[in-house]
Amino acid sequence: MPTAGASCAAETRDVAVKTSAVVIGASGGIGSAFEAALVEEGAFDVVHGFARSRSGAQHLDLTDEDSIAAAAAHVAKGPPPGLVIVATGLLHEGEFGPEKALRDLDPAWLAKVYAVNAIGPALVAKHFLPVMPRSGRAVFAALSARVGSVADNRMGGWHGYRASKAALNMLVRNLAIEERRRNDRAIVVALHPGTVDTALSRPFQGNVQPGRLFDTERAALQLLDVIEGLKVTDSGKLFDYEGAEIPF
Repeated sequence: MPTAGASCAAETRDVAVKTSAVVIGASGGIGSAFEAALVEEGAFDVVHGFARSRSGAQHLDLTDEDSIAAAAAHVAKGPPPGLVIVATGLLHEGEFGPEKALRDLDPAWLAKVYAVNAIGPALVAKHFLPVMPRSGRAVFAALSARVGSVADNRMGGWHGYRASKAALNMLVRNLAIEERRRNDRAIVVALHPGTVDTALSRPFQGNVQPGRLFDTERAALQLLDVIEGLKVTDSGKLFDYEGAEIPF
């Protein structure tokens, strides 16, 4: 019969191997699909979903750092997160949307787009990366966009959205470099989901090629497949839904 000490040691080992997954923006189209897919797959012991519209421990507002810190502290009470996905983005709201020309630039709108698309994910990284494992494979992924690629920009326009996603891509590169010093098996990436049938893309779906408009479930599963196939050398890069690297 095992001793009490042996029993405690075994229990400690069991706790140590447990992991959790975190989805930021879990009330959105892609975010809710991520959350549902992760729960169904059962690869993580706990799946945390956070969103601005949720209350209590599940509340997280990207423009409120205190709420981000509180969410990270809540996650830190349980199994460490081996996967954190920031599934958020802002393209249009009310009268504001993608600018077609410089005359459309509005400083308040630019600030809000940056707050949600770049600053918010950076603050999530600030508070969540420290609670992720210090050794072994761990992935921090933020949804970006192909239009945030400077190298791929051939049409111009959409100034705020392009620039904020380009800023996010640079932050991902910086975060990857810094996180490697803490955990040399950690992977920090930006992901382009393609055009997904959500409220974000709905006003612009008329120009989407047949077969290139994805439902949220398919988009989430495609990106989870990409995440599963990532290597340590992929950290700091931007990948599309097929796993192809997009140049910054």
